Amino acid sequence: QVQLVESGGGLVQAGGSLRLSCAASGLTFSSYAMGWFRQAPGKEREFVASISLRGGNLDYVDSVRGRFTISRDNVENMVYLQMNSLKPEDTAVYYCGARYYIASSSSRDYNYWGQGTQVTVSS
Repeated sequence: QVQLVESGGGLVQAGGSLRLSCAASGLTFSSYAMGWFRQAPGKEREFVASISLRGGNLDYVDSVRGRFTISRDNVENMVYLQMNSLKPEDTAVYYCGARYYIASSSSRDYNYWGQGTQVTVSS
């Protein structure tokens, strides 16, 4: 049974930092590209960042480029999202997703999802 478990969310002031983690189990992790998405109340799930199988290719939505960094550890089966210079508009539930082999910025392409972790940025 595939499980993706996010952690690390919380309440932070604008300008602060958080590091999200996603622990994967039940799949051959190194065969899956990973992505982070977010969903704010009343909005659709939005692409944030993705990382290829071995971490050589990274992609970010423009609004977080230069502030967020995605990384992965294929030994520990973990994917991370380092979020710096947080803004109130970053407030959302953040989800990690796994997609077989090829990274994508479309949520429809992902095979597995975690339950999400809440990030709230106060002004």
